[in-house]
Amino acid sequence: MKRHGAAMILVLTLAAVAAFGLSLDEQLDEQLRARIEAAGTPPRIEVGSELIHACRVLPMFYERRGFRPAWSGDNGPGPRAEAMAAAIRGATDDGLNPADYHLDRIEQVLGEVRANREAGKPLHSGRLVDLDLLLTDSFLVYGAHLLSGRLDPETVDPQWNASRREGDLGAVLEQALVGTGVAAALESLRPVHPGYGFMRQALARYRGVAAAGGWSAVPGGEKLESGAVGQRVRLLTARLAASGDLDAAAAERDLFDDDLDAAVRRFQRRHGLAADGVVGPKTIEALNIPVEHRIEQLVNNMERWRWLPLDLGRRHILVNIANFELDVVEDNRSVLNMRAIVGRPFRRTPVFSATMTYLVFSPSWNVPHKLAVEDKLPEIRKDPAYFGKMGIRVLQGWGADAREIDPAAVDWSSVNRKNFPYRLRQEPGPLNALGRVKFMFPNKFDVYIHDTPSRELFSQPQRDFSSGCIRTEKPLELALYLLAEDSAWDQGRIAAAAASTSEQTVTLPRPIPVHLLYWTAWAEENGEIHFRRDIYDRDGALNEALAEPPPSSACATPGAVP
Repeated sequence: MKRHGAAMILVLTLAAVAAFGLSLDEQLDEQLRARIEAAGTPPRIEVGSELIHACRVLPMFYERRGFRPAWSGDNGPGPRAEAMAAAIRGATDDGLNPADYHLDRIEQVLGEVRANREAGKPLHSGRLVDLDLLLTDSFLVYGAHLLSGRLDPETVDPQWNASRREGDLGAVLEQALVGTGVAAALESLRPVHPGYGFMRQALARYRGVAAAGGWSAVPGGEKLESGAVGQRVRLLTARLAASGDLDAAAAERDLFDDDLDAAVRRFQRRHGLAADGVVGPKTIEALNIPVEHRIEQLVNNMERWRWLPLDLGRRHILVNIANFELDVVEDNRSVLNMRAIVGRPFRRTPVFSATMTYLVFSPSWNVPHKLAVEDKLPEIRKDPAYFGKMGIRVLQGWGADAREIDPAAVDWSSVNRKNFPYRLRQEPGPLNALGRVKFMFPNKFDVYIHDTPSRELFSQPQRDFSSGCIRTEKPLELALYLLAEDSAWDQGRIAAAAASTSEQTVTLPRPIPVHLLYWTAWAEENGEIHFRRDIYDRDGALNEALAEPPPSSACATPGAVP
């Protein structure tokens, strides 16, 4: 009944507008007000078969401006309307779909307006109102997607906790209309980090390769290396030229020369392979991944960029889980780089941002209950001397009330995950699972960065061995960087504290943001594009979600809802 009543009011209002002979500008004001006031609760505004998605911000935007049209006046649509249509067509540059922003209907109405102008026919006020609503909605929704992503990451992966950017999109649109212009306003909403810009450029290049037919496959066979000749070498040069690893002028050779060796090493480095210049099975596999898949990776990871906070911090720690690597970054430049070990596929390291505030030298380790019953209990049953060998104590309770239990007095064969009343604590020492130092950034996942006694694991190319925390290759170098502003902590004192048998907690002189990210494609500081395997199978779900059309219900847009 409410919707029928609103529709009747709208019909009567439009009839009154026509009866009083208002100017086109006045007609647009009245019709916009009528259309918005008739939307009901929750608001539902439709233009033909197109649903207006920004159903909260759009009405407020028009109310602020007294229901004046944003894109048209007495002379019809102005240049801003054409600029908005052009901007929507360019949404593909950000890996977004112009169809999500009413492009076909906008171009249809703009075409009708142009035709009427050329024929000297009057402009139809109802169609101009349709156009105004569509253009405003397209700016608000497209802007929201640039600002904080097309999707809500936690609906795609519950272990993804994003700190997404926010903004007053209505105010941004108003400024675009009176000052900055549409293109500049939308540009201001994109991630400002150079890495995102490099990925936009790479997306255009890889789409150009796809449009030209993609790159040729390199047949398997014996390893190819310096000095090799033949048709497979010629195919290899063409393939590397297509991805920009080899100068096009050097392509179509059938000799594996120094230029080709350097190109192979560059390709291997960009794909996380051993950069030895030898084209074996793993390199062949990476070479033969279709360009369309690389395009999907770029699109997926550009969306992930849009889920990040506006400012990562002038200095910050960045862990790329998929690349098994930790970087300390200052002014967009890595100043300390090291290998990392991340969670196993069944104990994934979550994605989130937090602030590191302190570190602990020579830490003890309170074994999480889940690990105690799933990992440690089987080891305890196998070896009664396990506790002594590993420096683990058995406790009941916490704090001053904790009581130490003699492990030899426990019948461990009768203990299981359901009746495990103990707390296991590993004392500081060379076998402690946390190593010599742990770095703390409080978070709900109880995840942190720490050293490890299992140094041999850092030599593995795929380093997903942990239970969720991040093990770092250079813990003392990281500690030295973090304490550099405290003159009391030099290299010698840090080494002594790390070798001690007593815990020591040290507050950082300056807290530092930490970002645990999952990028299967990214740009280095010089613009070089890297790709990695999707170790947690996160890309597939994201790619499917991005391919879904906008929802058909009112007030439900994909991702950020303006």
